Amino acid sequence: MTGQSPIFRKLLFSAVLLIGVTLLAVDFYLTRYMDGHETAQAERQLEAQGGILIGEIGRIPPAELENWARQIQQRVQTRITIIATSGKVLADSQHDPESMENHAARPEVVQAMSGQRGIARRHSATLDVDFLYLALPAHADGFVLRLAVPLGEMQTTIAEVRRRIMLASLFAAALSLVVAYLFARALSRRIGRIQVFADGLLNANFSKTLAPEPADELGMLARSLSGVADQLKNMLDALRLEASRREAILASMLDGVLAVDSEMRVTFCNGAFARAVGASMPIAERLPLLELLHDPAFLGSLMRVLVTGEPIRQRLMLAHSAGRVFEVQASPLDDRVRRGVIAIFHDITEIERLERVRRDFVANVSHELRTPLAAIRGYAETLLDGALEDPGNNAKFVQVIHSQAVRLNNIAADLLVLSELESEKARPAPERISIRDAVETALRTVESAAGVHDVRLSAGDCGDAAIAGNRIRLEQALVNLLDNAVKFNKPGGEVRLDVARSGDGKVAITIRDTGSGIPEEDIPRIFERFYRTDKARSRAVGGTGLGLSIVRHVTESMGGTVAVESQLGSGSTFTLLFPEA
Repeated sequence: MTGQSPIFRKLLFSAVLLIGVTLLAVDFYLTRYMDGHETAQAERQLEAQGGILIGEIGRIPPAELENWARQIQQRVQTRITIIATSGKVLADSQHDPESMENHAARPEVVQAMSGQRGIARRHSATLDVDFLYLALPAHADGFVLRLAVPLGEMQTTIAEVRRRIMLASLFAAALSLVVAYLFARALSRRIGRIQVFADGLLNANFSKTLAPEPADELGMLARSLSGVADQLKNMLDALRLEASRREAILASMLDGVLAVDSEMRVTFCNGAFARAVGASMPIAERLPLLELLHDPAFLGSLMRVLVTGEPIRQRLMLAHSAGRVFEVQASPLDDRVRRGVIAIFHDITEIERLERVRRDFVANVSHELRTPLAAIRGYAETLLDGALEDPGNNAKFVQVIHSQAVRLNNIAADLLVLSELESEKARPAPERISIRDAVETALRTVESAAGVHDVRLSAGDCGDAAIAGNRIRLEQALVNLLDNAVKFNKPGGEVRLDVARSGDGKVAITIRDTGSGIPEEDIPRIFERFYRTDKARSRAVGGTGLGLSIVRHVTESMGGTVAVESQLGSGSTFTLLFPEA
């Protein structure tokens, strides 16, 4: 893996290039230096020899110059040439002077004839060899003495030195490359470890740690990354804790929360909102809101908040919310990245229902009180206007006033009972109630009414079942149910009360009648205050419209439930279910 690293290849290539350039420069410099050194040494040697020979040449006769030159060459291993001032070669130790061309134009000869020492390096056309020439003037004798040594030995020496330099350079290069390879590989591995550690930070993987690094720049970088990793881990832990707290808070909220971005895509919602719109969690992030909720009024409200930047608050009944009513508060959500809207859904369905019940209750109470009060006032005014003196009607008018007063008293008593049942402070401590005793008391209470309406009462075996609660309130609830079953029954009908234990530790009290029954559309509302299915008959039999409401409150206050089954024309069945004591 390290050998394939780009930085490894770059480092190794740079090292090879640097070593190669360095070796070439060293070879070039040393070669030039050796060449100059050998040349200078040869010049000094020729100059020393020439100084000696200048003194000897004056004593040699011209006819003996040729032999003298040959003898001197054998002695000093140097080519000797004697040249006249005209450029004619007078003698040469290696060639016949008669066949040699005029040397007046030779550079070293030109310098020597001007009284200076002449030096030149060139190829000899006569001998076809490279020579180093040194020419010395001999003014007294009128000729030039030229000494020459072949450059072959010098070049051989330089080549040998250069060969050794190349061998040493190759050895140094190989060693340097090995060192560079090891260094590049070690550096690449260190960088690779740091890269793997940094990639782990990007993926929030804090399980890996960096091994101790040397105290260089990479080591300082590794220590800095380790510090960053610790801080990043602490920040992420804090963010996760905060996010989990937020998720827990939002998930446990009864209010729905929805956040959308500027493109009307869902960025967050909690379970309460999903349940409100009939969706299943989790909801995909960035899901278009239109795919989740088809409600033009709500979507228009969110768009208005996005455009104006002003919060809104309104009541809505969302589609697919099963008739539930929400109070929605939408506010702009601004951040540095993008705009959005956050909406809070508060379910006010129960509040709406209670407000409707309150309005109906006020209207019903007003209506229920107005009728008897109007009757009492009318008959009282009639009596005051002279009907007191009418012996045929005054007693009947007073009887009507009395019956309407009794009706007002019954309404007030039932309202007081409901008020006490709804007041927590008014509830006495629960006691153990024998269902047999409560049933017997209730049956005795409605016996006379059953006889008047020609309705037969019957009860099954109650056993020893018992529940916890208020005995007076339980008896009142049973009396209300039995009384309704008798009043709304037919002559010769029957009302039966049964008690049974269920398998889950509860006791069921069932009251069945053979009366007229309840219309199906009225069943959900029969436990509301003053609600009557047959208003004319209810008033005729003296009902206040509060009896079933009292039954429901009594049952729920004792931890029970009440249910009804009825079919129009076939009677009704009320079931009270209580936890067994």
